[in-house]
Amino acid sequence: MSRPETDSPGAGMEFTLEDISDEEIMRRRALYEPFTDSVRDLIDAVIRTEVDDATVRQAQAEIAGVVQRLRTQQMDGAYGVRYTADKKGMAWGNAVIGLRNAIAPPLVLRPGDDGGVVTDATLGAAYEGPSGLVHGGVCAMLFDHVLGEAASVDGIPCFTGTISVRYLRPTPLGPIRIDAAISGRDGRKKIVRGTLSGPDGVTAEAEGIFIVPREFEGQAFSSWVS
Repeated sequence: MSRPETDSPGAGMEFTLEDISDEEIMRRRALYEPFTDSVRDLIDAVIRTEVDDATVRQAQAEIAGVVQRLRTQQMDGAYGVRYTADKKGMAWGNAVIGLRNAIAPPLVLRPGDDGGVVTDATLGAAYEGPSGLVHGGVCAMLFDHVLGEAASVDGIPCFTGTISVRYLRPTPLGPIRIDAAISGRDGRKKIVRGTLSGPDGVTAEAEGIFIVPREFEGQAFSSWVS
């Protein structure tokens, strides 16, 4: 059984503690990951289908029935940011990495060679801006998340201050890669830089300033100078 508890770490954010086992996490993942993948496939199919009108109307009625069944029991509000007693994070509603969010690519991050983070993903029809190209706002959203993850590799909490994106050339839909790492520090500020690449090389660059909350300022200083 889960035991939801909320904790407010600052800046108006709330985290929810769920006292569940690794086995329960695996059970939920095995249930919801393929379910969300099916909805992700549905989004792509809706965008690209060319079936006749009757088939579209029939599919809409079937989808409405599924939605009605799922609405019979659901949580209040958004999914929130959840973690377990041993600090395993479950940001499953997140728009970039959410396991239960079908609009998330989703990104799966891993350690980079330079002490930062790196991720690979495939962006399909749902992320289009100009014809055949990734929407610039999607690129900025992905940068925001990946740079934030890179800013947090030292274990010191921080929040996005500013992010600037330089679009070098269009990013085609399809496979992409994002690399990011801390490039400097200035007091409570962490400066992070990253690149977004397509099959033919880098298409965009970003720099972000991430702010350490005042309550972690002493910890940040001692960690940064060590």
